[in-house]
Amino acid sequence: MSLSRAQQVFSNNKYPLTDFRYPLDIVPPALAGSFGELRANHFHSGIDFRTNQRTGYPVYATADGYISRLRVQNSGFGLALYITHPNGYTSVYGHLSRFNPKIAQIVKQLQYVKKSYEIDEFPNADLIQVRKGEVIAYSGNTGSSGGPHLHFELRDSKTEATINPQLLGIDIPDHIPPVIHAMYVYRLNGQAFNEFTPKQYFQIAGVNGTYTLNKVNTINLGGEVGFGIVVNDRHDGASGNNGVYSIELFVDDIAVYTSALERFSFENSRAINAHIDYATAQKTKQNIQKSFVDPGNPLKIYYNLVNNGRIDFTDEKLHKVKYVITDAKGNKSTLSFNVQANNKATIPTPKAGDGILFPYGQVNEYTAEDVKIVLPKGTLYNDLNFVYKKHNRPQGNAFSAMHQVQNALTPLHTGFDIWIRPDSSLSKYQNKALIVNSNHVSQGGFFENGWVKASLRTFGNFFIAIDTIAPNIVPVNITNGKNMAGIAKMSFRISDNLSGIKSFNGYIDGKWILMEFDTKTANLWHSFDENTKPGKHSFELIVVDMKDNVKRYAIDFYR
Repeated sequence: MSLSRAQQVFSNNKYPLTDFRYPLDIVPPALAGSFGELRANHFHSGIDFRTNQRTGYPVYATADGYISRLRVQNSGFGLALYITHPNGYTSVYGHLSRFNPKIAQIVKQLQYVKKSYEIDEFPNADLIQVRKGEVIAYSGNTGSSGGPHLHFELRDSKTEATINPQLLGIDIPDHIPPVIHAMYVYRLNGQAFNEFTPKQYFQIAGVNGTYTLNKVNTINLGGEVGFGIVVNDRHDGASGNNGVYSIELFVDDIAVYTSALERFSFENSRAINAHIDYATAQKTKQNIQKSFVDPGNPLKIYYNLVNNGRIDFTDEKLHKVKYVITDAKGNKSTLSFNVQANNKATIPTPKAGDGILFPYGQVNEYTAEDVKIVLPKGTLYNDLNFVYKKHNRPQGNAFSAMHQVQNALTPLHTGFDIWIRPDSSLSKYQNKALIVNSNHVSQGGFFENGWVKASLRTFGNFFIAIDTIAPNIVPVNITNGKNMAGIAKMSFRISDNLSGIKSFNGYIDGKWILMEFDTKTANLWHSFDENTKPGKHSFELIVVDMKDNVKRYAIDFYR
């Protein structure tokens, strides 16, 4: 199937197929990650071009336009550029090692004006105009990158929705159909889906796009069920295990479920945790893509839904079931089998145990003597049997009881607010208080009106701790009195024991200087420039954590 046909499979949108060029000149192009690929707590928002495990390849503007956003982050995309194009789309380039000289100079000026390494600026259309094929930057490994590559996106300039670049002419050589690894059946029976929903694993047999259930042609099912599938995709050449474009489920040749990763909005990306069997992913790291849709799932990637993909097998008849899995190039794989509806094969779904019903479509609150919990509307994907328990105060750095809030196997979309009442012993440490989980990992928070409050993204066990310890600074290549002539930069490693680094600022002879930071390695450095003349200089580095504990490092050095 051609790309132009493939893009119309689940979309009425017609995209330009010749406006954009590749952002790299590496031939043939190869992906380390595909659009919509399943990642932790989000769908992958673009495509990751492989760069042969190296940094420094020229990155080209994919079309005429102007730099509409300049971004430097400690994590995330690291060094990133956004180009707005006159055809209504914006291209994004992430994890860059450096910008071209003109852009780099503008970025550095902004950093000195803001006195901040991290910036997020939106230049006007006249400041930095670019032409298709112009070198704008060089590929890298900055931010949260797991290895050298170029992260590339194409977005709708008006809505900011991110779109599969392969639908806009960014062609990746691909003659390989998706691979189907496993199929699951969930016994729903009218109940809300959760970690207790019974499921049954079916082994898959087949190759080259044609699959069946291993040693089974017909399975007996009774009651209301849902299906789930484990799939991935590869393309020609140096390919990773990437995600698929679409999943279709047919019963008796009628579509009952379709998901298609054409585009999505960032505000809904976390709903990947409703798209997959979240509890199984947490326990086993396996991503089972459910072929039924939870009622609180806000994703707009679903089509052809019949009863939200929940299938009622109660008519005692034989049914043909077929999965069709398609990649972005239109290569297809099928999994076909029969289902004999057999009411004697019904497996009961456990009823909710002791707890409080939290309906998914409303604000839910829980209040006890020393804890308050508020789940805003839109937090839950399903009705929840909410369970809270209070446990003894942990040993060590703890200023409250341990509060068990549901469990970590229930996915949340927007998160929730929690207030925990501290012990009286917190009184002189109020401004150092925060909430941590049972692994003593900071969840943030602050003292307010007799409580410590935080906004959390996951359920679990939580208590109050304090952070009174300043960050740590370890000089790497500089000491007091050292002659740094001929050395390009001075380097440090910085870290914090609990709340995390809030800021870092360096000064030479009392003047602020740009310090650059790599979160992955905790490396902090300053590259010397023409402003540091030969001679003796004083240097001071101030690192502050989230609880305003301050560490200072001060020396003299020579150039």
